[in-house]
Amino acid sequence: MQASSPLETAAVDPAHQPDANRRTLLKAAGIGTGMAALSGLSSTGTAALAAAAQPAGATPEGADNFYTSDRVTVQKVTFKNQYQMEVVGNLFTPKDLDRRKKLPAIVVGHPMGAVKEQSANLYATKMAEQGFVALSLDLSFWGASAGQPRNAVSPDIYAEDFSAAVDFLRAQPMVDRDHVGAIGVCGSGSFVISAAKIDPRIKAIATVSMYDMGAANRHALNRTLTPAQRQAIIADAAQQRDVEFAGGERKYTSGSVHQLTAESTPVDREFYDFYRTPRGQFTPAGSSPALTTHPTLTSNVKFMNFYPFNDIETISPRPLLLITGDQAHSREFSEDAYRRAAEPKTLHIVPGAGHVDLYDRVTLIPWATLNAFFDKHLGRVEAS
Repeated sequence: MQASSPLETAAVDPAHQPDANRRTLLKAAGIGTGMAALSGLSSTGTAALAAAAQPAGATPEGADNFYTSDRVTVQKVTFKNQYQMEVVGNLFTPKDLDRRKKLPAIVVGHPMGAVKEQSANLYATKMAEQGFVALSLDLSFWGASAGQPRNAVSPDIYAEDFSAAVDFLRAQPMVDRDHVGAIGVCGSGSFVISAAKIDPRIKAIATVSMYDMGAANRHALNRTLTPAQRQAIIADAAQQRDVEFAGGERKYTSGSVHQLTAESTPVDREFYDFYRTPRGQFTPAGSSPALTTHPTLTSNVKFMNFYPFNDIETISPRPLLLITGDQAHSREFSEDAYRRAAEPKTLHIVPGAGHVDLYDRVTLIPWATLNAFFDKHLGRVEAS
């Protein structure tokens, strides 16, 4: 991965507060991995940031984001997308892999603002345990994958990364090239749908706790963002482009809060408990805890032009499995996709599960449903 600039690795001053109008707008629209905004940067050290953070609640039952398996072999892999950007992933294969067989394969994408070590590796490991070849990847601009500036938003390139992962998998000798599927968690659910609409090689698509990143940024949850607020956010990002073009400091938005206060929303707390505690916290090389989960302010408005559910019906007759929790704040997006999609489609609602629960709570994630879906639609093919 290319090293971040000194500006990009600067820490966030926990005492910094953006102006009230900006804070209100960004809390309404900054949906990626939380509801709070990160804007100004200072030279305050990350130790001070960590000291200011409030203690999190107990790790929920069954949470196992960093799960590993002695039945699975893991290998770091790299490949290029069509823009010649290096994409980095982890390839998971069953340890008892029979080289006389070709196995179905699954690409797994991480939540928006996260990296493959958060949720994606877990899903890939579990699918490899069931006999699939699985590939988790860092989307471009995030984690170990290439792309500058770091943490940039580009939904078109994110979708391309899924297709590039399919390119890679179809070239592997142990993979049945005509039986490749994909899982997208949170924001990656919308990116994999975007990819599948124009890539028929993705034969079966599952999403988990999906966010429609376009609708989330245009309208916020439950369509609470007004047109005037949206225009103010767009104008703010455009003004910031002028600042950065002139050499000013880069600003970041959205993402998970670094502190909990009496005013923290339930969504703030849900994401904090995953991203800011040992449960799921991970800082990739070249970044800092202050910047994890936070997209750049100027690029985040790219989501305003992202409409992944338009023409979703054209994925048919390839099957869709949409998994969400009955308590998930993001449930509206899976339900919207289900309404628009053509058959075959399944909406699987997990009782008692919130949005983040399905990132890592292995006792709540419906593994049997995922396994049955991919077994049915990808199948197992003997090598000739």
